[in-house]
Amino acid sequence: MIIKIFNLFIEQLYLYVIKNLLVETAIVTNILHCVLSTKLINNSLKGTQNKVKITVNQSNLQKALQHLSKATPTRSTIPILNSILMVAKNKTLTLRATDLEITIITDIPSTVDVDGAVALPHKTLTEITGALPDIELKISADDNNRVKIKAGQGDYDIPGVSAEEFPQLPEVDNKKEVILKEKTLGELITKTSFALSTDELKPALMGALFEFGEESVTAVATDGHRLSVCKRSDYEFKGYTGDIIVPRKFLQLLNQYLGSGEKDEVVLWVGDNHITVSVSGVTIFSRIIDERYPDYHSVLPLDNDKIASFDRKKLLSVVKRVAIFSNRATKQIALHLSKGESSITTEDPESSSSAREEIEVDYDGENMILGYNASYLGNMLTHIDSDRVILKLKTPISAGLILPVEQAENEEITMLLMPMRTSS
Repeated sequence: MIIKIFNLFIEQLYLYVIKNLLVETAIVTNILHCVLSTKLINNSLKGTQNKVKITVNQSNLQKALQHLSKATPTRSTIPILNSILMVAKNKTLTLRATDLEITIITDIPSTVDVDGAVALPHKTLTEITGALPDIELKISADDNNRVKIKAGQGDYDIPGVSAEEFPQLPEVDNKKEVILKEKTLGELITKTSFALSTDELKPALMGALFEFGEESVTAVATDGHRLSVCKRSDYEFKGYTGDIIVPRKFLQLLNQYLGSGEKDEVVLWVGDNHITVSVSGVTIFSRIIDERYPDYHSVLPLDNDKIASFDRKKLLSVVKRVAIFSNRATKQIALHLSKGESSITTEDPESSSSAREEIEVDYDGENMILGYNASYLGNMLTHIDSDRVILKLKTPISAGLILPVEQAENEEITMLLMPMRTSS
């Protein structure tokens, strides 16, 4: 009980430091290093014998290590995070890696001769496994955490670490269940995550808001300059309604495992502090961002009455070409609109370059010149599926909406882009 209370206190301290003090990551990790170096953070593995003896195929181990590398920090002031945990128990070999924000677990086929657990340096294990042919590897650890790998004619010795030093698994409430088709979840992530913020001073915007309702699920992402909202109605309601902010890293990692099948499903479990998903033989845990998300509904304009309709692919191509000549820092281009006519221009005094290209438009409003970040506009056009898009505008300095002319089945996309001030 004391250990559990202490671990809860440390977790809250970690979140408080990040949320309220906004100190450098190095300071945060140094605090955690002091905590993890104590014996109080040991997990359910306490008492498990270090001695372990297994036989595993090289290709299976190599594949598992590739999965785990996505949760292993390249550089960390906490040495144990550079290791992976190997647990042999009940005839199953389980591998685990974590960076304290993301935890990945995977099981691999193996022969377990002696149950046990040990932490191994991920880099060393990955390098030797990758350098070996596709053969059987015999891995054993003694009471002093010395790990021996026998492969063919080779014998390799690696210093391990006690499994009790490895961070414990997050506790997740599996009662809050959400079931989505892999394709549906992939669309929600892909069509919003490009708009996520990278500003660490705005932690809420570094994750996507997921709103789970009885009839639909909505994903929202914004960095303050652009906003993308994707609403899907093709999912199975299992009784959970609520909002969570899911970190960028978890979304990007999860999206790598999702397929495009209409029938394949993925189950998400939502807890008070974590979200969990099992997909493609891998289980991923992630912290939920504990912040208040901005009211995005309030920034969506309702009175933009000037509508310009473009061929999406043609507009995207023109934006890409003209952007080549824009300022490298601002990436600013100008959209010139008049009745039945449109052009996109840019000028960069620093490089003495400029560009202008006309493009067909269906527009019957007043003349306007709008400045946009070419990268932002291009990303939005890339993540819309319809052949034509419409820009709903009001003034050159107010937010504009970018919408598909035809919404996809079971989907509703809304994108907002803030303009940049132009010199003219």
